[in-house]
Amino acid sequence: MRKRSLCALLAAAVALSAVLAGCGGSSAPAATEQTEEATEEPQEAPQEEAEAPVEEPAVETPAPEPEPEPEPEPEPEPEVPRSVLTGEEIDPELAKQRPLAVMYPINPEAQPQYGLDRVCVFYEIMEEGNMSRQMGILQDWQGLDRIGNIRSIRSYFVYESLEWDPIIIHFGGPVDFTGEILTRDDVDNINGVGGVMGSDYGAFYRIPHDGVAIEHTAYTDSEHINNAIDQAGFEREHREEYYNTKNFSFVKEGSPNTLEQYPDAVTATEIDMEGSFPVTRSALSYNPDDKLYYKTLYGNDQVDGATGEQLSFSNVFIQRCQWTYCWEEPSGEHSKYLWFRIEEPYNDGYDGFYITNGKMIHVTWDKPDDYEPTTYYDDNGDEVQLNIGRTMIFIIRGDCDTFDIDGTTYYPEDHATVTAPREEESSEEESSEEGGEEEVVEVEEEEEW
Repeated sequence: MRKRSLCALLAAAVALSAVLAGCGGSSAPAATEQTEEATEEPQEAPQEEAEAPVEEPAVETPAPEPEPEPEPEPEPEPEVPRSVLTGEEIDPELAKQRPLAVMYPINPEAQPQYGLDRVCVFYEIMEEGNMSRQMGILQDWQGLDRIGNIRSIRSYFVYESLEWDPIIIHFGGPVDFTGEILTRDDVDNINGVGGVMGSDYGAFYRIPHDGVAIEHTAYTDSEHINNAIDQAGFEREHREEYYNTKNFSFVKEGSPNTLEQYPDAVTATEIDMEGSFPVTRSALSYNPDDKLYYKTLYGNDQVDGATGEQLSFSNVFIQRCQWTYCWEEPSGEHSKYLWFRIEEPYNDGYDGFYITNGKMIHVTWDKPDDYEPTTYYDDNGDEVQLNIGRTMIFIIRGDCDTFDIDGTTYYPEDHATVTAPREEESSEEESSEEGGEEEVVEVEEEEEW
């Protein structure tokens, strides 16, 4: 009985234990699996990532950018025209305008004169009776209230003026020796005398001065000249067939010609032309501050009558030239009038000197035709480069005239160099033998109106 109870009790315990084991077994292993999975999953995931090939991100090729359109090139600034007379910048309309070639007397009682402050190129050449005369080329002549006084012209002044395609302003001249060139169809002149050498077109008037001869009282102005041009039917703008777009060769702005490139250049600060123009004693003095040469006549400043401005120049030429007397027809004797042979072929082999910036060099020159420019060459055969500004040109007799530069006298034989002028004594002896100058007799200039 007791054994049977014990067995039953034992069976009940086993059954309870099984029940309890069944309850616990169904949950514990599951928890263990979950824990293992939770532990394994993080370990496996990195292993899979490490073993997987690393894929580079796809690089997208950008579409080609359109080439930028080229920027339009800036339009070049319009080139500012420069004066053929001075090399300075000039208004385009003014550049088209024909200049005036004005005949100025040089007598002491004719001073001062008007319009000189507008002169771009100034000539002085001997006339008869040891007296010289001057001609000014005026580019900007509009608006001038008085020009003059005005005197007569000679043929060689006409030839010099033509290379600028001007309108010539003069008061008569010797008909026998000037009429031929002045009456050519291509030559435009306004003649105060009128008659065979051209009309005055009402362009002149007189302003009397106390104690001054009537020949020194003729004047004009821009208004009268404009009216005369209209009456005459002259072209106001340059005529293409006669106009030189280049005359002188000028340096570039800011690059002055100092003449230091010439080993034989000599100092030239005082220019005394008395040996060529004994009556007027024209001279020039150099001012190193503004690099200009200031002109005097009879030892006095040559000034403009309206402005009081003294004539000054950046460039000076002394130009030797063939010359002779004009011959009377039919007598065959020479007259009192001179003839400077500046035209071809008479200028062949003639020379001169160029002066600027306080120095001087030897040059040669050439003028091939009436309307062709006079061109100056250095001793290397290169065209001389002028400094920008106004120019004074002395045309002298090649076989007898002299001049002084800083106290040194230069004679006609001093062609080859500026550094070795002849001795003054020998020149005086030869001058007396030649007797060329002594043949000239001083005469009273004829009234030409």
